[in-house]
Amino acid sequence: MERFGFVGLPNAGKSSLYNALAGGGALAAPYAFATVDPNVGVAKVPDARLTALAEMSESRNVVPAAVQFVDIAGLVKGAAQGEGLGNRFLSHIREVDAIVFVLRAFVDDDVPGSTDPVEQLETLEVELVYADLESLEKQIDKRRKAARADKALADEVAAMEVAVEHLQAGTPLYRAGLDDDQLALLRPFFLLTAKPAMALVNVDESQWEDLDAVLAPTRAAFAATGSADELVLGLSIQLEAEAALLDEGSRVEMLEALGLGEGALPQFLHTAYSLLGLRTFFTTGEKESRAWTFRAGSTAPQTAGVIHTDFERGFIRAEVIHWDELLEIGSWSAARDVGKLRVEGKDYRPVDGDVMEFRFNV
Repeated sequence: MERFGFVGLPNAGKSSLYNALAGGGALAAPYAFATVDPNVGVAKVPDARLTALAEMSESRNVVPAAVQFVDIAGLVKGAAQGEGLGNRFLSHIREVDAIVFVLRAFVDDDVPGSTDPVEQLETLEVELVYADLESLEKQIDKRRKAARADKALADEVAAMEVAVEHLQAGTPLYRAGLDDDQLALLRPFFLLTAKPAMALVNVDESQWEDLDAVLAPTRAAFAATGSADELVLGLSIQLEAEAALLDEGSRVEMLEALGLGEGALPQFLHTAYSLLGLRTFFTTGEKESRAWTFRAGSTAPQTAGVIHTDFERGFIRAEVIHWDELLEIGSWSAARDVGKLRVEGKDYRPVDGDVMEFRFNV
């Protein structure tokens, strides 16, 4: 299950975002350190394709894919040096798959704090950079000594040295142009700025009318990390959190009335999946229809391993059909009868929307 860590200054709306995405339960209060221990929640990934497949198969059980959110206390300037227990809070997100910056743009005289998203982003990046630099500097001399005896560690030390150089210059590693090999060598150190990153800008109803103009400065600041239009989203988090407390019908009605479309979760997950290169395949039958998440570019055995390591270890072949073609035919058995199920081997690389059955032997 992929994990996303929320990072923001106090009162940016992180806990309200958590409630919007995970369905409530996090304390949201207008003062610093309202959240001392991390909130960890799980959200189901909505997918109309899974619903359609389950209806076709008359499945007794439907299991959507899921992601996990980790909401830590708001950081303050000096967090990496321990101000406001910052280091303790940062440790809670060392092992997440991606960082989500939550930046405040809404104006509320009763809620203290900056309303400039770019200023907040700069503060947060400085704290993450300091934390990563401290972490690497504690370990690099030991690694250099080990590399003298074990030449296989030379590339790892070289990657650490490049990372330290960028961090000393104040550059987050996701903006440093490191290649995939260097990032892989740095992965065991759980560096915060070596993770993929995206930003959610928390706006109010009045700002929603001209959202692109509100987001433009943050997108410009974030552009070096990739496609800024995709990686910087605007959300009215308080409204989303209120909608999350309603039943499904009332929630959809409220979001449509407010012009918020399908809501926070689908928007966030679309961007998050793109950021991490995630794709979805399905299994379907009378017993269960289920969505599974895999990494783009995975082979068929690696994809089978998402279900169980035995499937990968003993992989023989996969029967495959795309979800929309299967729906058009009407059933898995009918697709087999008319010869529409493809038999794929170990070199096949599944695509988003494949429906698959695996044959394996261990």
